[in-house]
Amino acid sequence: MNNSLPWPTAAEVLPLATVRPVLDRLSSLVNTHEQDASLILGLAVTEEEVAADPPPALEQLGDELGGIQVRGQTMLTLQIEDRTDVGPYTLLGDATTFYPLYETPDSAVVLALDEDGAPGAVYGIGEDLALRLAAPDLPAYLDRFAGALEATLSALAARGPAAEDVEDARTEAAEQLMDRYLFTELLGMDEEAEETDVPLQDPAASGLADLPAGTLAVADLRTAPLGARVDLMEVDVPGDPLEMHLAWREHGLVIALLGG
Repeated sequence: MNNSLPWPTAAEVLPLATVRPVLDRLSSLVNTHEQDASLILGLAVTEEEVAADPPPALEQLGDELGGIQVRGQTMLTLQIEDRTDVGPYTLLGDATTFYPLYETPDSAVVLALDEDGAPGAVYGIGEDLALRLAAPDLPAYLDRFAGALEATLSALAARGPAAEDVEDARTEAAEQLMDRYLFTELLGMDEEAEETDVPLQDPAASGLADLPAGTLAVADLRTAPLGARVDLMEVDVPGDPLEMHLAWREHGLVIALLGG
């Protein structure tokens, strides 16, 4: 495994058995709809040189699965090659505290990683930089992704064979379908949608222990529903919000906002 980042290594590797059913489901969907979907091979089976640098806790999963493409567009990846701290990642912490599972120039889906490198909750980040809870853990997100993928591929199949369709129109339809079944909610793309907001509060009033030193505000999503939103820009603390960054606690379900 190519580990160029200083990943923490204390976390246990996510056992492949915990995601085996969803991996089999994804593989079956791709095999059934090979005209519209493809697997990105894992690091242990690909013959191509991959510069990806996934966290050690995802080693078993990443060795088997590199991601999923729909009509040539990567909708799920475990092989991000270029890491950045701008765009949707502006308010996140160090690169070793999260791992992107999907990204566009203005949005992303990220896996939270704790101080030991253990994977936790999954969040969507839209243009507003708010966090939206996508899943409490990676296996749950993969299940949710598989459901959206199945709905998308079934709708594409209903258009008829890919060879008889207009290529650009089919590709555009695939993107719209994945948005409809997954990304619109995760990335806050529907301005009319009602959302559950979880406020950032004073850490002294939160009753939460083991918060990082320098925590200015904290949000607790341990009992929040999927889709719950934390608006990182709407917080009354000293300093420029764009110079702040996050730290995770409680498997990524407690979000601490720290000064720059």
